[in-house]
Amino acid sequence: MPDSMHVFDRALLRLRRDRAAGRLHAHGFLLGELAARLTDRLLDFKRRFPRALDLGCHTGELGRALGGTGAVDLMFQADPSAAMARQAGALAVSAEEDALPFGFATLDLVVSAWSLHWVNDLPGALVQIRRALKPDGLFLAALAGSGTLGELRESLIEAELDSERGAGPRVSPFMDGRELAALLERAGFALPVVDVDRITVTYADAFALMRDLRGMGESNALLEQRRGFSRPATRSCSQPPGRRTSRNSAHSPQAAHAIASPRRSTPRKSRPESGRAPVDELGRRCHPRRVFSRPPRRRV
Repeated sequence: MPDSMHVFDRALLRLRRDRAAGRLHAHGFLLGELAARLTDRLLDFKRRFPRALDLGCHTGELGRALGGTGAVDLMFQADPSAAMARQAGALAVSAEEDALPFGFATLDLVVSAWSLHWVNDLPGALVQIRRALKPDGLFLAALAGSGTLGELRESLIEAELDSERGAGPRVSPFMDGRELAALLERAGFALPVVDVDRITVTYADAFALMRDLRGMGESNALLEQRRGFSRPATRSCSQPPGRRTSRNSAHSPQAAHAIASPRRSTPRKSRPESGRAPVDELGRRCHPRRVFSRPPRRRV
């Protein structure tokens, strides 16, 4: 039995990221979208950052986006997957998010896109990030929040209950915005702000979604998980919601990603949305199988 501090199999996560490194360009549309949104938020801060770290960099999507802004002079990158780090850039290393190879007060900026939700000791990782930042440093991150993959979770549980009379955990637990805000304050960040920004991506079926998760190295890495998925459960999961035998309340499988962006700063001023691509155009440009929708951001 794993203790309460060890929920995720980090060795399995590294293996899956290593395997996904070569095909991330075909499945990592979400990372590109997050990189664009985090870059947009960074530009609200009218300052330069001499030394920055992209933590959980994948293959360098966020680093490349920030490099085009001129706001960062020197960008370090770190990822638990050595295969992904090799593709990120010349100043990339393989490192765990809760074991940073950086000294005290050496960084002006730490950014992270879609990686911190896999950390076992997230409070400890946040403390290390805060210590690595200079007194006026900035921390900007996006990670999976409560509600992420909620419909996939329901679909898999229902399929197993229908066919096997029992279900195991197949989707990771995620924090809500208030829990994250409390962790930031506990880690010693000044004036932490958490925004919840939902991105809904609609898929034709659960298997299309799971292919993208595997292609990003984001499939289930829980220590306690049920191995395998029986054929009856697979057939049940593939049925349209209205044709499932025991329940009629299942939803079409889709991914709802709640993005929380904590910052060592005061809340930014609102800005008009002019000059941005329409949401439906963005969805088509990313991939024809995926449809984005974006409700207003909610701050907690």
